[in-house]
Amino acid sequence: MELKRRKFQGVLNILSFNRHFYVYGLLVLALIISSYIIFQWNAILFWVIIISFSYGLIMPLIVSAYVYDYSGYYDFNWLKDLKLNNSKTTKIVNINAGFDETSYIIKDKLAKSNLAVFDFYNAEKHTEPAIIRARKVSLTYPNTQQIKTNHIPLHDKSVDVVFLLSAAHEIRSLEEKIQFLKECQRICKPNGNVIMIEHLRDFPNFLAFSIGFTHFFSRKTWQQAFKSAGFTSFNEVKFTPFMSIFNCSH
Repeated sequence: MELKRRKFQGVLNILSFNRHFYVYGLLVLALIISSYIIFQWNAILFWVIIISFSYGLIMPLIVSAYVYDYSGYYDFNWLKDLKLNNSKTTKIVNINAGFDETSYIIKDKLAKSNLAVFDFYNAEKHTEPAIIRARKVSLTYPNTQQIKTNHIPLHDKSVDVVFLLSAAHEIRSLEEKIQFLKECQRICKPNGNVIMIEHLRDFPNFLAFSIGFTHFFSRKTWQQAFKSAGFTSFNEVKFTPFMSIFNCSH
């Protein structure tokens, strides 16, 4: 399996999956410019609106290129800081929300691991155009199992590491998050870990995505969800100003 990513693959994914947003944005921009030409309204207001719109369209692409194409996110060198042991066979679970860019890389980096992949995508709940488009082009790791967020089909205390990589925010309700994380906690061994990577609903991501940052959740929300699910350790390390790595255990 070819693991090498294309140049600017991350930002091209953002453009492809969210093209409706950019089409509508450019149409609105064209209407604003047309109305200014026709009606000659206030020039200062016009340029404030143009700059704001342009910022909202371009900045997410710049940040996405930085995070997904230039930060080393998909090189997985950040695994070294987590001190995962590849010298012995470990049971690893990778759970996605219908778009999987990481399972083959995890298996390549942790070759001796026993990797199981699960997908909690629910067509009735996950109706956003972006995730529907992403799912159509996503690679499917062999034997990926479709699951519900309230049940992971594995035995209690059987897993060393659960990866939740830019996926868990697709679970929108706090109650469902807690139920899902309880399942993750149930399958983890006493010394097991859940490793989650997420954008947060914070100031850097507001600067990056403007109103789009509401698609993510705050550190406080995640901490509450993990605590309610029975986790006693909730450690955060920033991976770029825009993403956080959470290493949680019980």
